[in-house]
Amino acid sequence: MEFNILTELSLIILIAIVIVGITRLLKQPIILGYIITGIVVSPRILNFTNSTAIIETFSQLGIVLILFITGLHLNPKIIKEVGKVSLLTGIGQVIFTTTIGFFIARTLEFSIISSLYLAIAVSFSSTIIITKLLADKNDIDKLYGKISIGFLIVQDLIAIIILMVISSFSANSGSFSSIAIKTFLSGTFLVAGIFAIGYFILPKLTKSIAKSQEYLLLFSFGWALIVSTLFEIFNFSIEIGALLAGITLSLSPYRIEISSKLKPLQDFFIFAFFIWLGLQMNFGNIANNIPIIIALSLLILIGNPIIVITLMGLLRYKKQTGFQAGLTVAQISEFSLILIALGIKVGHVSSEILSIMTIIGVVTIASSSYLIIYSHKIYPIFAKMLTIFERKSTKEELEILSKKYEIIMFGSKRTGYNILQSLTEKKKNLLIVDYNPEIIEKLTEKGYNCIYGDVSDPDLLSEIDICYAKTIISTVQDLESNILLIKRTRLCNPEATIIATSDQAKEALRLYDSGADYVILPHHLGGKYASKIIDESKFSKEKFEELKKEEIPEIKKLLMEE
Repeated sequence: MEFNILTELSLIILIAIVIVGITRLLKQPIILGYIITGIVVSPRILNFTNSTAIIETFSQLGIVLILFITGLHLNPKIIKEVGKVSLLTGIGQVIFTTTIGFFIARTLEFSIISSLYLAIAVSFSSTIIITKLLADKNDIDKLYGKISIGFLIVQDLIAIIILMVISSFSANSGSFSSIAIKTFLSGTFLVAGIFAIGYFILPKLTKSIAKSQEYLLLFSFGWALIVSTLFEIFNFSIEIGALLAGITLSLSPYRIEISSKLKPLQDFFIFAFFIWLGLQMNFGNIANNIPIIIALSLLILIGNPIIVITLMGLLRYKKQTGFQAGLTVAQISEFSLILIALGIKVGHVSSEILSIMTIIGVVTIASSSYLIIYSHKIYPIFAKMLTIFERKSTKEELEILSKKYEIIMFGSKRTGYNILQSLTEKKKNLLIVDYNPEIIEKLTEKGYNCIYGDVSDPDLLSEIDICYAKTIISTVQDLESNILLIKRTRLCNPEATIIATSDQAKEALRLYDSGADYVILPHHLGGKYASKIIDESKFSKEKFEELKKEEIPEIKKLLMEE
């Protein structure tokens, strides 16, 4: 039965609502539901063909918007912000996965160019999916969450560079030298011109335009489309134009507002992109491609996490942190699919490669979602085996751990830094535990006893003698980690004074109920005030009991106001 375009689109959206509803019940990313919807409405099942062209147009707009918004969040200081571990892990994982993936594809008799595309595509992980899952678990601010987001950003930057290179080539572009010269000249001219406009004109222009929210939205979307079209005219891809359009607007003080305004529009058009991917899937040669699908899926689901765990172990991170961060790279990225789609567009690979990659995407996205959601339950099963990925403590660390300390402080940034000023005279009886190796190195140079570790790691708490300490201070704001620390301390050291930190009044009350003697609320009290209290109390448990009685009514008032 044939339908008009509007009827077909309505039916596609209705089918998507049902399928996405099922994927949500199964705790799967919405993207997976979109791809399955595309497969269902494709010629192989329901055969909704009248709307294929418009869906493809919408999918291109989705790609433009996702790359434009990615560009809005990039800035020249990004590498410094994500840190050494994110940079090294991100680059290292991409290199190792690409190398292994290439040899797997070549072994299974794929051509060199197809093998290269497949290998590069499986090396990227989805920033969108991981950020969503980590946010749902409230793990973005945890150590492994921060590192994961960091190396995902590094992956995105690598993907962007590769997309720029591929967009410079086409099947009939001539020799490599002519392509290189043409690309260099036209690319330099374009990029220089776009960035000149972005630096000198756009900030002032957006300041004037921002007076009208609707006009700001229209201008931003128009800028993305104009730059994308300009790059396509010069034989570059619209993807690179969209990305650079976003980067130039990232210099604007209204970039966050622009991003939030365009996000709903992006979500709709990206819906069309993944449906289009489902439409492109060809199951005709699926039997012949099962070996490569299984091999690359295993590389992503098992190989990628092992690579990340190994790299983080070499950087002195604990096995639990490495394991949880490793699970976040156990799926392919939206950039993986964009990369293959671009490869088809320039004539490097066939649509069969896109079908292979889409099936791998369905398998890995579905599997990794469960791995990430239940990582805290999966970890104990593999904890003993993971010890081989963890570097043994050095002689200096073992010497520090062998001593007993009256004060143990977890975390030394922000609030912890202010508190540390009150403890300078107690260096010999103070142990600092922090998850940032660079901070540990700096504090060690200043004469502090420091050990690298994360308060949420039960193995670490077993190594540190918390039973002897008279005072335990945690400036870490994660509720579960603090409750674990309080319970472990109270089991063997009920008389210790325990000071915890929270950024929410409701959580502060839970910490008091769990046995904390005092809870620092940085947003309401501030680290300097906490430092003053600690200094004046002389670590007296009785004094903290008095403060506790004074603070709890105040916290309850804050709760009523929130």
